[in-house]
Amino acid sequence: MKNNNNNQQSPSASLSNQKRTLIFICLVVSGIASSTLSTAMTTALPNVVEYFHVSTAVGQWVTSGYSLAMGVVMPLTAFLITRFPTKRLYLSGIGLFIAGLLFSIFSGNFSLMMTGRIMQACGNGILMSAAQVIILTVYPVEKKGTMMGTYGLATTAAPIVAPTIAGLLIDAFGWKSIFYVVLVIMMISFILSCAVFENVLEIQKKKFDVISFVESIFAFGGITLGIGNISSFGLISLQAGAPLLIGIIVCFFFMLRQCRLPKPFLDVKILGTYDYAVSVISSMILYLVMMGSSVMMPLYVQSVMGYSAVTSGLVTLPGSLATTIVSPFAGRLYDKMGIKKLFMAGSAILIVSNLGMFFLTASTPLWTAAILNVIRNISIGSLMMPLLTWGTSSVSIRKVADASSLLTSFRTISGSIGSALFVGIMTAVSASSAAVYGDNALIHGMNVSFLWMAIGALILFLISLFCVREKQNSPRI
Repeated sequence: MKNNNNNQQSPSASLSNQKRTLIFICLVVSGIASSTLSTAMTTALPNVVEYFHVSTAVGQWVTSGYSLAMGVVMPLTAFLITRFPTKRLYLSGIGLFIAGLLFSIFSGNFSLMMTGRIMQACGNGILMSAAQVIILTVYPVEKKGTMMGTYGLATTAAPIVAPTIAGLLIDAFGWKSIFYVVLVIMMISFILSCAVFENVLEIQKKKFDVISFVESIFAFGGITLGIGNISSFGLISLQAGAPLLIGIIVCFFFMLRQCRLPKPFLDVKILGTYDYAVSVISSMILYLVMMGSSVMMPLYVQSVMGYSAVTSGLVTLPGSLATTIVSPFAGRLYDKMGIKKLFMAGSAILIVSNLGMFFLTASTPLWTAAILNVIRNISIGSLMMPLLTWGTSSVSIRKVADASSLLTSFRTISGSIGSALFVGIMTAVSASSAAVYGDNALIHGMNVSFLWMAIGALILFLISLFCVREKQNSPRI
C-alpha cells in the first residue's frame, strides 16, 4: 500500500506549475466541447423530431439517452482511471467522442443518430471522470475548490450556454452544424493533449471483473431506461416496469458483490462516509432539477409561446452568462467558507426561481422567464462543483476515482430521469386538464412541472439545513 501511495504522489509532485496549468487547459477545452453536447440538443429537439419523423417522447432520448449512456459508463471509468496510463486513457476518450460526432453528422436515420450520441456520451464519461480525478489529485487542498469551480465552466456553464449557441447555429446553418463546431474544437483538444499531457495518476493492479461490469450496465441502465419510458408507456407497462424492476434487483446484487470483492470494480463502501453520502444525494436532486429545467425552457419558448429556436437561445443567454461568472467564484467561496452556507443560499435561490416559473402565463413577457432563468442558473452554478468537491474530499486520495465516478454516475442518471420525468409531468397534466384549460393546458402542464422542481429544490434546502455539518471532518476511508 505504501508503494502505491508513493507512486501516486510522485507524478503529481514532479509536475511544474506551468505543466499543471497546460494540462488543466486541455481538461477545460475538451470538457467544454464534450459537455456542450449534453444539453445542446435540447434546443434542436423540435428539429430532430421533424427531421427523423419521430415523436417528441422518442426524440427526447437524444438528450436523456446521452445521460443514460454516461451513467452506464461511469462505473467503468473508475476502473479505467486506475488501470491505464492517464495520457492514453484521455486521448482514447477524445477519440471515441470524435467518432461519435462523425456518426451523428452522417446519420441518415434516428438509430444511427443515437449510436453517435451514445459514443459521445461514453467518451464524455471518460473525459469528465478523468478530469475531475486529475484536478482533485494534482492540486493541494486549499486550491481544489477554486480549480474545480473553474473547471465547472466546462461541466456546468457549458451545458447551460449550449442551448443559446445551438439556437443561433440551428437557425443559421441547421441542427447538424452543432456537431461540426464541436468536432473542430475536439480535434484541437486532441492535438493539444498529445503535446502537453502526462501520466499523473497512480496505476493500480486491478483485474477487470466482467460480472460487475455487466451488472452495472443492467443496474444503472435498467433503472434509467425504465423511468424514462414511464412518460411514454406508463409505470404499469412492460416497457417501463420490466427494465425498472430488473435494474433495481441487479443494482442490489451489484452493490452486494462490490462489498464482498477484495478489490471492487467500483468501491461502493465509500457511501458509508457521511459527508460523501450527503453530497451524492444532494447532487442527484440538483441534477434532476437542472436537467429538467434545461429541457423545459426550450419547450416553453418554442412549443408553448411559439417563438423560434434562436429566440429560445436568447432567453437562456443571460442565465448562461450568470453561470459562467458564478461557477469559479463559488469554488473560491467554498475554499474560504466551506459548504454549508453556500449550500443553503444556493438551494434557497433555486426554490425561488422554480416557484416563479410556476406562476407564468401565456401573457407573461419572455423577459420574466429570462430573469427567472438567471436566478436558477446562479443557484446551479453555485452548487454543482462545490458539492462534488466537498463529497470527494471526504474520502481518501486513493478512492477519489471511485468517489468521482460513483457520484457522477448517480447524478447523470438522475439527470436522465429528470429530462424524461418533467416532460412526462407536463404532458400528462396538459392532457388531463385540456377540457378545463383549453388552449392554456400546455402552459398549465409546464407550471405544474416547475412546481415539482421547486419541491425538489426545497428538499435540497432541508438537506443543507439539517444534514450538513458546519465543519466537515468525516473520517476518510
